Amino acid sequence: MSFTTLGLSDPILKAIKEQGYTTPTPIQKQAIPIILEKRDILAGAQTGTGKTAGFTLPLLELLTHQKRATKKHQISALILTPTRELAAQVAQSVELYGKYLPFKSTVIFGGVGINPQKAVLRKGVDIVIATPGRLLDLISQDALDISMVKTFVLDEADRMLDMGFIHDIKKILAMLPAHRQNLLFSATFSKEIKRLADGLLNNPALIEVAKRNTTSKSVDQTVYPVDAHRKRELLIHLIKKNDWKQVLVFTRTKHGANKLTKQLEAEGISAAAIHGNKSQGARTKALADFKDGNIKVLVATDIAARGIDIDLLPYVVNYELPNIPEDYVHRIGRTGRAGNEGEAVSLVCIDELQYLKDIEKLTKQSIKKVVLDGFEVDPTIEAKPLSKRGQQRSNGSRGGSRNRGRGNRNNRSRS
Repeated sequence: MSFTTLGLSDPILKAIKEQGYTTPTPIQKQAIPIILEKRDILAGAQTGTGKTAGFTLPLLELLTHQKRATKKHQISALILTPTRELAAQVAQSVELYGKYLPFKSTVIFGGVGINPQKAVLRKGVDIVIATPGRLLDLISQDALDISMVKTFVLDEADRMLDMGFIHDIKKILAMLPAHRQNLLFSATFSKEIKRLADGLLNNPALIEVAKRNTTSKSVDQTVYPVDAHRKRELLIHLIKKNDWKQVLVFTRTKHGANKLTKQLEAEGISAAAIHGNKSQGARTKALADFKDGNIKVLVATDIAARGIDIDLLPYVVNYELPNIPEDYVHRIGRTGRAGNEGEAVSLVCIDELQYLKDIEKLTKQSIKKVVLDGFEVDPTIEAKPLSKRGQQRSNGSRGGSRNRGRGNRNNRSRS
């Protein structure tokens, strides 16, 4: 099957061809025809499956057959994402595939000045890609009207809920018109996602390109048991011995990301950290340097890593296992993308063994364990289980994010 069989018009097909794509991915094959029928969809798609093009391509096609909004501050399509990085990635996709179409799009998120965003909206746009907090800020200041939206996309809905955006999402839904098309994408399905889908979607088509909460077969997974105080030493050993050129490393906390980055640089390994406390400029630069090969290691927290889209990223390292097992699926989904193979390495100390059991239970697989010579675990060390509550609060995950959701101002500042 080629893109020419999916019902897309020539300007869009031309843009696809210029990007070097000829064959749609499974999510694109399934989603595009259904979206073009103007049906709601609930799509389960992991990162790296081509889901962004799976909704941007038909969205652009639909707009070519619709009347454009009559008032400048009104828009026709709204794409809601959980993080700045993902919003920027989706905006790039819209721009690339819509380059031969007359539609205007813009991306809006917090962490940068609001006035330039207002200025763009005043000129009139058709498509807005946004994070929840800044979107609500602009609506409250009468800079944007979403009451005429014809297509609403909720991307990475599972992460939205993890970050405590449910209250903001409900506010946004209340402002949208009753009659519209809804597209919900989620890498994992939970009871909360099903509940959200039931209230949002109208007789949706269910699309799943992988079993729920499963990891990609194109990613080789390995666990290295190691004492906690030797993790840094082992990571440096793996990078240097294997001559890894591009490695995405996950830590549980922002402080941990900063500390590890400094330690790597002290060992002569170029590195940068990316997390919620970094300015948008610093995050953009770090990601660009990583993609361009100017730095070997990008150290990230879970939230900041959403939206990192590098087709050929070869290695992901879990320096610390996530306390929420679904986040493991998201993390290792950063490699093995677009048909390429990848490697996911986890450095697991005795304190994290329960996290590992939770991950293996969720993904229904046993991850291979490899003990490296010289890094054998000290059998005299006793486990001291890590406090989930403390980790969640420090990383902005489930526990702490729900509290932030009640105080929208604080929540929005990180959007």
